[in-house]
Amino acid sequence: MQDLGQTQFVTVGSEQLPPVETDVKKILETVYEALTEKGYNPVNQIVGYVMSGDPTYITSHKNARSLIMKVERDELVEEMLLEYIASNRWG
Repeated sequence: MQDLGQTQFVTVGSEQLPPVETDVKKILETVYEALTEKGYNPVNQIVGYVMSGDPTYITSHKNARSLIMKVERDELVEEMLLEYIASNRWG
């Protein structure tokens, strides 16, 4: 049984993962624009995708669904969190 008294440590980014051939920020921008153009709430749709892994939350308009599936969901969360931290001047 796993010891739940210890904190797990996760390393993300270049230390653990190979370099991503796609620019995560650009993919998120494209997906956001495509969802907006199709009349969806982009925040709700992206959250649905990140939480479930179901690509049908993302429109195929502008190839957004194919693009977002090229990036691991944890990389999407990491990029969004880094942007949030930077915009709030925490780092």
